[in-house]
Amino acid sequence: MDGATSAELRIESICMSELAPSEMGNARRRGLTLIAAAVGVVALAWGGWHVLFGRHQLDTDNAYVVGHVLQITPQVGGTVLSIQADETDFVRAGQLLVKLDAADARVVLEQAQAQLAQSVREVRALFANNASLTAQVNLRDADLQRAQSDVNRRAPLVASGAVSQEEFQHVSAQLSVAQSALAAAKEQLSAGQIQTEGTSVQAHPNVERAAAKLREAYLAFQRVDLKAPIDGHIAKRSVQVGQRVQAGAPLMTMVALNQLWVEANFKESQLKDLRIGQAAELVADVYGKKVVFHGKVAGLGAGTGSAFSLLPAQNATGNWIKVVQRVPVRIALDPQELNANPLRVGLSMDVTVDTSDQSGKALADATREANVAATAIYDSQQAAADAEVKRIIAANLGRQSSQTKP
Repeated sequence: MDGATSAELRIESICMSELAPSEMGNARRRGLTLIAAAVGVVALAWGGWHVLFGRHQLDTDNAYVVGHVLQITPQVGGTVLSIQADETDFVRAGQLLVKLDAADARVVLEQAQAQLAQSVREVRALFANNASLTAQVNLRDADLQRAQSDVNRRAPLVASGAVSQEEFQHVSAQLSVAQSALAAAKEQLSAGQIQTEGTSVQAHPNVERAAAKLREAYLAFQRVDLKAPIDGHIAKRSVQVGQRVQAGAPLMTMVALNQLWVEANFKESQLKDLRIGQAAELVADVYGKKVVFHGKVAGLGAGTGSAFSLLPAQNATGNWIKVVQRVPVRIALDPQELNANPLRVGLSMDVTVDTSDQSGKALADATREANVAATAIYDSQQAAADAEVKRIIAANLGRQSSQTKP
């Protein structure tokens, strides 16, 4: 029994040894088939995605956050007395940033105020002098009429001897004197009227010149206080207390972090499908892929970055090597997303633009209707200067507030 069993085992092992290579080959073929099928499915899926979506995606990692960087500069010179904002501070439009010494500006303002008051009173005197000169003309005219009457009465009596020749010559001389006096009075009245003709005290050139000087001095006095033109953050401060600064010297750098955009530098070979208004997705290195910003193409640059560099490339040389050029493309960001996830100027971004929508234009062809940026903090200074001019004029007009040439 034991011999028979061992013989059967040897036969079974021989059969199994003959069948194993065949089954292993089939298993290998099935595995390769499954792998090939999986690769085919993946390739088919990728091909379908590329045809439907992928070929419309343009991406670049050569993109950076850009914003309005404002240089805070004084409009007048002076010594810094105090600094009201420092780096990283948030400031509102109209908030005081730097205060300069106002002593010199105050002296000039007081001189301008006095000069305007004097000019108003001098012009009032010109108008009043016209009335006096008119009275002088009437008086000289009356003298002339009286002298003419004397000559007319004595002229017929000279021949009869009733009036001597000497007396007639005397009244004739008085007539000539009266005529000359009347002519001189009329010339003086004409000269006075020329200075006041067609105007009033308030609109007289002398008053307007003094008023312009007062406005200039008043604005200079107001501008010793440097105020923030818009809302933003102080990025850099270079001014110190006690420093003597000149007009136009940069004191602070301010950035409006709520008005940022992205400048994506695409290769020149990628521009043919880019259009204004196309949607874009952006990823910032500071947040990673967990935060995706959404934006739109706001415009394409009018030239490559190298064309506007300080030293443009000169390719007319014997060892010229072609370099792929890049054109800046402006991507506008969603304000709500920007508010939820603040960015900083200069941060790196990865940009992907969906070019499936080709309805937009490659270049803007319409003029901008709204201001790119504007501030109204200086309007109040001009209004205050005008109010000061009106106050000085009204205080020195007296009862002649509506005096004009009759």
